[in-house]
Amino acid sequence: MKKIINDPNEVVQEMTDGMAAAHPDKLQQLPETTVIARKDAPAANKVGIVSGGGSGHEPAHAGYVGKGMLDAAVPGEVFTSPTPDQIFEAIKAVDGGAGVFLIVKNYTGDVLNFEMAAELAEAEDIKVEKVVVKDDVAVDEVSSRRGIAGTILVHKIAGAKAEQGGSLEEVKAAAEKAVANVRSMGMALTPCTVPAAGKPSFELAENEMEIGIGIHGESGIERKDITSADDIAKELTDKVMSDFDFSDADVAVMVNGLGSTPEMELYIVNKKVQTVLSENGINVYKTFVGEYMTSLEMAGCSVTLLKLDDELKQLLDEPSNALAFHK
Repeated sequence: MKKIINDPNEVVQEMTDGMAAAHPDKLQQLPETTVIARKDAPAANKVGIVSGGGSGHEPAHAGYVGKGMLDAAVPGEVFTSPTPDQIFEAIKAVDGGAGVFLIVKNYTGDVLNFEMAAELAEAEDIKVEKVVVKDDVAVDEVSSRRGIAGTILVHKIAGAKAEQGGSLEEVKAAAEKAVANVRSMGMALTPCTVPAAGKPSFELAENEMEIGIGIHGESGIERKDITSADDIAKELTDKVMSDFDFSDADVAVMVNGLGSTPEMELYIVNKKVQTVLSENGINVYKTFVGEYMTSLEMAGCSVTLLKLDDELKQLLDEPSNALAFHK
């Protein structure tokens, strides 16, 4: 797969350099790091919100830095966890005296490195709490579930709570509620190519698709012949619904593209998702369609459902000026 890059070993640094240069009114890049933070960070007496992970998922996570969402994002190398020292720099940069809250996807490297960074911060008297997102129902064992597109809705909930002036404990409670009530599942029509590797992460024939893929180029749980958008949407939605009781609930829906799926196709998938939910007595409160958590140039999509109560609705409705999540 051809790439518009210079040096495969410099893609993350050059990406963050370019991002900071494009949005100097909103963003700052911490010196000698790839960390992207709010221009006005730290905000006094506000809980700082930090997330991050391997690059290649753009606009996640730096696209969600802004008022009402993240105060800083820490991009690692492509599909590689950021280092503890980079995460520590982000924590220090957003600490306004009310503590810092970390949103971590459930991958071993991310969990370990964010924990190490939190220990470094606490040694400097910065109070830190965290939540680990594990929304991928393709994995049966709950403790091993990966954090995928549902992570973005957790960013929104936690960021809104912090923007309202919530304490570190209140931000954590809201984020934990979102994590407990969000489920996702994805599929792919093509693999992706990590720039440094130069070859696809797995192989799919022209007539094949992969169900239950991860966002790091991992193959899924089932390979089958390509079928219609309606069949794909129903399979993903049914699987998500079967994992959690969404009956008679209000939900937020996210139909997420994985990097190379046209918006046209995502809206076609969404049409069927909405029908399936309606037929099951599930009321859609809000819908998000677009690219929120990608996997480089992978073609495919994921479906996310977040069960809402009054608090989560209100936090979801709060304004955000993050580049990739305007409200």
